[in-house]
Amino acid sequence: MLRMYRSQSDDWRSAGPELAPEIIWIDLVTPSAEEKQFVERVLKIRVPSEDALSEIEASSRLIFDHGLLYLSSPAVRQDEDGEAYLTSVGFIIGPRALVTVRFSQLSIFDNVAQRITSDDSLQNGMSVFTSLLEEMVDRGADVLEHLGATIDDLSRAIFRGGLIRTKRPVRSSRRLREALENVGVLAERLAKARDVLLGVGRIATFAGDVASEWIVPAARTRLKAVSKDVASLSDYETRLSDKIQLLLDAVLGFINIQQNDLFKILTIVSVVGVPPTILVGVWGMNFKNMPELNWTLGYPLACLAVIASGLLPLFWFKRQGWFD
Repeated sequence: MLRMYRSQSDDWRSAGPELAPEIIWIDLVTPSAEEKQFVERVLKIRVPSEDALSEIEASSRLIFDHGLLYLSSPAVRQDEDGEAYLTSVGFIIGPRALVTVRFSQLSIFDNVAQRITSDDSLQNGMSVFTSLLEEMVDRGADVLEHLGATIDDLSRAIFRGGLIRTKRPVRSSRRLREALENVGVLAERLAKARDVLLGVGRIATFAGDVASEWIVPAARTRLKAVSKDVASLSDYETRLSDKIQLLLDAVLGFINIQQNDLFKILTIVSVVGVPPTILVGVWGMNFKNMPELNWTLGYPLACLAVIASGLLPLFWFKRQGWFD
């Protein structure tokens, strides 16, 4: 799909044989070969492929070539099931227009596109570019705030909800497993948000530092503000990352405690069964001269001895505090 946006226009129009001078933004969404060739011909640029946008080294993501900026950054997309995935977005910025290249539907682009007809500040490609970055930062801030609230709820559930304070070990194990899965999901979402913020901060700083006559001081100021916002969000993200690590350690610690309690129970059971087993083994030997066999109360006394030999270890474990 190829979309063209004009300044002070009521709507976007599809590609024509030539590029109108009022076009300030060309948005390529999973472009075809013909669409890429058209944009490359009218703007004298090269449109990167999806593989090129996915390169992670800075030399591939930040390029200033013949007065044009070639930038790329990861963004987050959601599928029909609500799962979040990283996708690459390319920005080609020049004095004539902004070209964006993406291979997924992203709501932040639609939000900025809707503002073009009503926002007087969106009069050139650089202003659209800075607005897109600001939208990405705002979305990242919302994601971090949501993650922070979710982490707080999970922290209360772990430290105050009594994950292992139950008489049913199976239920406790299920709770711990669910908590561990939730911590993993939060860590994964936070990592995606960190990648996006890192990419936005990097391209904002690079674009603001590049000396070019068509980057006006107002755009540089907005790019610096974006860089500062990213830096502050990065500090907040670091705090959330530390808290997730704390929750992970806590859940693993509770799992170890539960395992130790299980081994404690197995130890008690095995020790309690040893004395009765010895007595039963002794009285079960087939010797002719065993006085106990001729006693009138031999059988009741043997039963009492077996029971007492099992209760004595339990009493000793109780005195040692094993049941606390």
